[in-house]
Amino acid sequence: MVKLRDLEYLTAIDQHKHFGKAAQACFVSQPTLSGQLMKLEEQLGLQLVERHRRNVMLTPAGEQLVQEARKVLQAAGEFESRAKALLDPFAGDLHLGLIPTLAPYLLPHIMSELNTTLPNINFFLHENQTQVLLQQLDEGKLDVLILPYLNEMEKFESYQLFDEPLMLATPKDHRLAFKKKLTLADLQGEKILTLADGHCLKDQAMGYCFAAGAKEDNSFQATSLETLRHMVASGMGITLLPALAAQGNLASDTIHYGHFQAPVPVRGISLVIRPNYSRMECVRAIVASVRKSIGQLK
Repeated sequence: MVKLRDLEYLTAIDQHKHFGKAAQACFVSQPTLSGQLMKLEEQLGLQLVERHRRNVMLTPAGEQLVQEARKVLQAAGEFESRAKALLDPFAGDLHLGLIPTLAPYLLPHIMSELNTTLPNINFFLHENQTQVLLQQLDEGKLDVLILPYLNEMEKFESYQLFDEPLMLATPKDHRLAFKKKLTLADLQGEKILTLADGHCLKDQAMGYCFAAGAKEDNSFQATSLETLRHMVASGMGITLLPALAAQGNLASDTIHYGHFQAPVPVRGISLVIRPNYSRMECVRAIVASVRKSIGQLK
């Protein structure tokens, strides 16, 4: 009978493409991992791994079976989580994923209340781009995501947490910094500094900007909101920033943050889980806690 541990070794090889790194990730010695994979190959009568001097890769058969291995491991993880939830749905480890344009600005506002509400939950926080987080959620590596909702998340279950307004960040001497009633139409003809491709905020922000007749400034693309902020402060252009990212910086001597009148551009922040996730009592408590924390900011 195939053991779960052997499937973990196989998926580790697929991920790391290296025996040493895969063994380290599985907390075993390299000879142990290599030997168990050879036994698995003998048991199945199939070669799963191509062994080379410097690296390792899966055979076509291995490529197919590693997908099944992930499904089995995810099911086993769900089984264990469901059993633990029956004992105490408000205890144990919980892996929470957030995107870089949200995590550093949201977490300081919600973690204290979450830890108070769920004192027996050990929160493990993971920061990555949207596509990586969704894949890890689908594979069972993460339990819950908090991120802007996108149409591609339809196969998951989601709970809206709050709408975060987008603000216009400009240099203090920019013409729009002196406009008291700011609307999206004021962006017509402007060039907007953006994040690099892969950040969902870029697509959301530029969707509003394109509709208003603005253009993307292609001279530079930032890798973080802080880089965008410094570019604006140095007079290199203007950009849209989420309201949470602007908090604490409203008194800046070099940046003006403008509020839009209706219709206000927003990004909807949601909690996302896999369908049929076993710890729904805990999910509902997290949703209520985050909504409470954000409500106190208004």
